[in-house]
Amino acid sequence: MRVERRTVDLTAYPDLVVIYLGMKVNTITGIKTLLGFGPKIDNSVAAKPDGLLRHESFLFSLLPPHVGMRQYWRDFPSLERWSRSEPHMLWWKNFLRDSGGTGFWHETYFRRGEIEAIYDDIGIPLGLSAFAPTAIARGPMFSARTRLGVQGSETVSAPLSEADLYGESKQ
Repeated sequence: MRVERRTVDLTAYPDLVVIYLGMKVNTITGIKTLLGFGPKIDNSVAAKPDGLLRHESFLFSLLPPHVGMRQYWRDFPSLERWSRSEPHMLWWKNFLRDSGGTGFWHETYFRRGEIEAIYDDIGIPLGLSAFAPTAIARGPMFSARTRLGVQGSETVSAPLSEADLYGESKQ
């Protein structure tokens, strides 16, 4: 028997966004943090956010524990709107203040060719950071929108501003 090869027609999704996300345990307390996120993510996906086409979970490694997700979004505005609304906004704000013994990363790929990534408290280079130069996520590298050069203004404010994250006063 011959192998049945199939492909996909993405013409209905010109602005498709694929995002890979991962959470890696860095310390023993990170196991609690990691396990605490599972039900939150499941509930969030079950709510069927507008623009989320597909969500898949997987395991990168058992030791150290490192779990991942792949999500397909209709377009960047849908992903951005969801990531800046509750409950995600609260998770992200709390994580940026204290990673709870874990590291988090995401890599975002756009059908039109753009790519952006962030690595928070990830000790060893992985993914794109394993071969491409990295930079501190400050200034224009702080948000996914500006890392990508997405035109237009944010429709929803970021959960935590750069000044708030780094304890800088606004002048």
